[in-house]
Parts: sequence; structure tokens; C-alpha cells
Amino acid sequence: MNTAGIDVAHKTLALAISTEEKLGKVREFANTPSGHAALIKVLQSAQVERVCLEATGSYHLDLALAIDAAGVPLMVLNPKAAKRFAEALLTRHKSDAVDAGVLGPFAQRMPFEPWQRPGAEALELRACVRRLEALVADRTRAKNQRHALRQSTTTPAVVLEDVRLSIRQYADQIEALRDWAAGRIAADAALAEVHGRLTSTPGIAAASAIGLMGERLVLPEDRRAKPWVALAGLDPRQSTSGTSVNKKPHLSKAGNGHLRKALFMPALSAARHEPHVNNYYRHLIEVRGLKKIQAVCAVMRKLLHAIHAMLKHRQAFDGRRFCLLREVAP
Repeated sequence: MNTAGIDVAHKTLALAISTEEKLGKVREFANTPSGHAALIKVLQSAQVERVCLEATGSYHLDLALAIDAAGVPLMVLNPKAAKRFAEALLTRHKSDAVDAGVLGPFAQRMPFEPWQRPGAEALELRACVRRLEALVADRTRAKNQRHALRQSTTTPAVVLEDVRLSIRQYADQIEALRDWAAGRIAADAALAEVHGRLTSTPGIAAASAIGLMGERLVLPEDRRAKPWVALAGLDPRQSTSGTSVNKKPHLSKAGNGHLRKALFMPALSAARHEPHVNNYYRHLIEVRGLKKIQAVCAVMRKLLHAIHAMLKHRQAFDGRRFCLLREVAP
């Protein structure tokens, strides 16, 4: 079986085609539409049956779409999985050629999970949501900077005014993008239904629902709840060995950090204001002895389970399914 590994960079693509006997010479292509076409032609000429590449921000997306359109089976790999596989092979060097050479054998030896192409609307919404996330972070940074500048009597008024204008500009950009996203959702019946079910959940307001939709809609529809949790990096990781190592479980965080960030504020709000979620949150702290941040993360995980069930069965949020009300010591 011929397989191919592709290391994706900003400007270049390193391609290594592997057979069961040997690793082929690494070839380089431009990360442009014409480069994608040339690379796919090589894959088809070599009768490659599986292609493996790492998820690298937005740089791999157009290539993945082009490969999928060409009908070549593709797996988009979590970078941590590629790193661990390279370590298992005792790889001593790190370069684009070496990374591409590792991904081909990964496709040969490991279970192959075909990449599922998200819809165009989902990709557009995710791009908008991630831009919103960056703008909100920039606005928060500017507000913190303004607070620090105000503490000094040496800060000139022109600097404070400049920071104020930056904050105002960020606010206008955020509002414009949220209006655009809301308009796209309202114009699509399926998206509007998802948005309505999300906002029926205590803790999830309109802005939070847009953020969750941007990350959730690109996830495969046929996945169960547990793989969703793993894709979000909210699955617990245990560390035990023999009788001397028995660490407390912690989140793997080996997944989509954007989805975890989108879940945080809704989980925190629901833990405060929704009776069933609040009961579960208090039980984790008062009975199981978790720290507050650990309890919030547990609520995030369970909230993602609830969202999965709501969208799968097309039902509104039911707090009784989240957690039964029990008496918890005040």
C-alpha cells in the first residue's frame, strides 16, 4: 500500500510517498492552488491510497479540501499524535522533510480515520468565530493597557486617547462580525434551528451560541458524544504506574482549544444560575473535593454531552438530564 505524508508550512508543502519497503524522496510544492494541483497529480500518478497531514491552523485547510475533492482518502492528524509517533520511531531530527517522512508510515501502521469535509457555511462561520475570538482578546489587552496607563501621572492624554480609539475600533469590528454571523444563521433554516436549541440552554447567550456553532459545526455529524469530548481535549487523562505513581486525573487538552474556550463562559454561567447544573457543580466541590476550576471543567465536559444529545435528538435543554436535584449541604 502506497501512503503519503505531507508537512504543511506557510509557503511550502513537503511530500514524502512511502511504500511498505521504503520511503521515497521528499518533494516540495508551493502552498498555493497551483501547488496543490501539482501535488495531487503526483499522488494520483503514484497511486497513493492514503494521505496523512497535520492540522496546522488554517494553512492545511485549502490543501485538505483539494485532496478531498480529488477523491484521495485523507486523514488530518492531531499534531500531538504525530509528535508521539515520531518519538516512538526514535526520530532524532526535526525538519519538514523528516516530519513528512513520519506521516506516511503513520498512515500505514495506525488506524485510518478519514477526514470529513465540513460544509461551506460551517467553514465560513468558523473563520468568523475565530476572528471574533482574536478581536475580543485584543480588546481585553487594550483595556488592560489603558488601566495600567491611567495609573501613571506621566501618561500623556494623546496616548490615552489613542488607546480609547483602539478599544472603540475593536468594539465596532466585533459588533460588525457578530451581526454578519447572526444574519448568516438567520438566513439558513438548519443553522437557525441549531442556534435556537443552543440558546435554549441556560448560560448560552446569542454570542456564545455563535462561538459554539463555529467550532461544533465542523465536527463529524456521526460521532458519538465521547469522541466530541476527546476532540475538545476535555477527556480526563490518568497517570498511574505500579504502586508508587497514582496521580489525580487531569484534562488531556489534546484537542480543539477554541472549542474549550467557547464552552468556558457558558459552563461558568450555567453553574451559577441553572439549578441542576449548580447542584452538580456544588456536589463536585463539596462532596468530591474538586477545586472550582476543576469543577467548571467537569461542567464543560457534561455540557458538551448535553449539547450533543440536544442536537442529535432535536430537543431543548433539560436540566433533569444534566443532574438530578439533590440536597447539598450549604
